[in-house]
Amino acid sequence: MLKYVLLWASMLPLIQNQQQFMMKDCKNGHCHNKGDCLLCEYPDNCKMGEILTIRCTSLCESVESEHREAYCSYCWQLDPSLYDCEPVTNCTTTRTGLVKTTCEVKDGIHCKGNRLFSKKVRCNWSSGFSWTKAMLYSITLGGFGADRFYLGLWKSAIGKLFSFGGLGIWTVLDIILIATGYIRPADGSLYM
Repeated sequence: MLKYVLLWASMLPLIQNQQQFMMKDCKNGHCHNKGDCLLCEYPDNCKMGEILTIRCTSLCESVESEHREAYCSYCWQLDPSLYDCEPVTNCTTTRTGLVKTTCEVKDGIHCKGNRLFSKKVRCNWSSGFSWTKAMLYSITLGGFGADRFYLGLWKSAIGKLFSFGGLGIWTVLDIILIATGYIRPADGSLYM
């Protein structure tokens, strides 16, 4: 029991900071349809996933309560189209594990629990490298290592440049490897 009390006490400053930020945002007049600025009451006996009508009171505009439609589910259980997550770019796409990110429910969507939550997602990001450009560089200027320079693989690109694409063998091999997706950008991202 003491362990849970200490955990709650350590999280209290984070919760208070989030509440202060929400109140500041509410006082600036950004309150009309913002879920952070509403205090909503959910019935205890609702079925998960069910759409129901709840009573919400605005924390900043008025003391009158209004009825809104909401999902009977916790925010982290919502459909992914109903919340936005911070993009994760500090991972490689070949990694099989999940990475932690922070997600926030979109305005106008109401749900139980904290609107800001952590979620583990697959690493899936692109830094702007085009597969088509890589293929074109490989076919047209592959003998000079242009494809590898473009993808950020500069060490092997220098070797390819000075060997004239391995006298054509390395160039043909790179065309096949880029076409099949075996050679990817050096930063670990996916092609656009």
